[in-house]
Amino acid sequence: MNRRYSMMSIAAVVAVAGLLFASTYSQTQMTATRMSIPSQDSNLNQIRDMGGIQLQMPNAFAQIPLDKVDSMASAGRHVIDVKLTAQSVDLPIMGGGKYHAMTFNGQVPAPTVRVTQGDIIRMTLTVPSTEATPHGNDMHASQMSAGNFGAVKPGDSKTFAYIAEVPGTFKYHCSGVNVAAMDQHVLSGMYGLTIVDPLNGYKPLVVDKTDVQNGQVVIKHQRYEAEAKEFVLEYNQLYLTADGSYDQTAMFLHNTTQTVVNGFAFGYVPNADINKLIKGDASKNIFVAQPWNSADLKQYQSHPLFVDTGVHYRIFVENQGNMPVFFHIVGEIIDRVTQANVAQAKGTETWLVGGSQGAIMDLVFDNPGVYVAVNHDYAAIFSGAATVFVAGDPFALGYGPGDMPNPSDAVAPAGKNSIPQKEVVHCLCTDERAAEIAKSISG
Repeated sequence: MNRRYSMMSIAAVVAVAGLLFASTYSQTQMTATRMSIPSQDSNLNQIRDMGGIQLQMPNAFAQIPLDKVDSMASAGRHVIDVKLTAQSVDLPIMGGGKYHAMTFNGQVPAPTVRVTQGDIIRMTLTVPSTEATPHGNDMHASQMSAGNFGAVKPGDSKTFAYIAEVPGTFKYHCSGVNVAAMDQHVLSGMYGLTIVDPLNGYKPLVVDKTDVQNGQVVIKHQRYEAEAKEFVLEYNQLYLTADGSYDQTAMFLHNTTQTVVNGFAFGYVPNADINKLIKGDASKNIFVAQPWNSADLKQYQSHPLFVDTGVHYRIFVENQGNMPVFFHIVGEIIDRVTQANVAQAKGTETWLVGGSQGAIMDLVFDNPGVYVAVNHDYAAIFSGAATVFVAGDPFALGYGPGDMPNPSDAVAPAGKNSIPQKEVVHCLCTDERAAEIAKSISG
């Protein structure tokens, strides 16, 4: 079976899609309008000239001296080495053209780091001599002074280590040049996710249903084991000038060029292959906003998420950007929301994830059909925050549970209580990085 081959009809959401995506997008419409506000360039230049904002703080307790890591590993700690390389590249955007991206390892978002609570993360950042600016790193899963790492100059590398003590989802990102220009580096693509699994694993999911017994409606508790199929969805915004450069003026105004999920605006919608399968014609779109549907787009071609019915799914959601994420799945209810391994809500329609915050969404798709995960801010939906789930085989096309591959950038790395999934290469990344991902998938 063709790994890029996928199948669906969006009939179940055509009415919603028609309302939400009926606008005809052009590059002009999708580019932020610059407005006149006081410039802070002179202040930022002064900060850069001074070497950035130097935070004068003592070392925080969670940082580990590098010469102690091996002895701690011998005593029983697991050490996870994370190697990041700063790389500035041009990457495509919806509507045509490219933007000037800053990346870790040639991809946006950066690679997802997955560890278990109590593991030591030893992170090394390398900045090639070809980079025009220093870069840094801020790991939100750590508990140590941000001043300990500092900027890494072009041609240098630097390493730090810490214990991942708190379970949950945590952002990591470039800290700019000792904080200066951090907004440009992060909003241009230098961000990623660390998943810290609970030491004793995740908890089973209990979903309340109803049943009829002896003529009475009663509550029925449906239990699903902790094992789950997993996805990662990272939300952010792009603020761009017409030539694809970072637009700080637009950022100050929250004038979003595009809203992206895992780097893409509308990256998880049907593509030309699905059009052909469902309608017999690759050019007949079955989803109104369908910007990534050309076969020559390779790793950039859009691809929906295929899910099974009656199976526990765990979705790691992270808000990497400026704007709130009102996480909602059209047609579904989130069965449980967890942060730091503590249940925050059950049976909720929408969950607010603030800037630089994450949450774990557990749910079970009960019925075959099409479901759309959105940031339920209409501006965000219109500008790219829509992810299509296809549950089961709603149109009797002959595939079974787990047959259909899912986009590699949306499938979480394996960890505690993970159920493996088939993957197909999909990423906002360089061709070289896509080849590395393909090799890792094939084994």
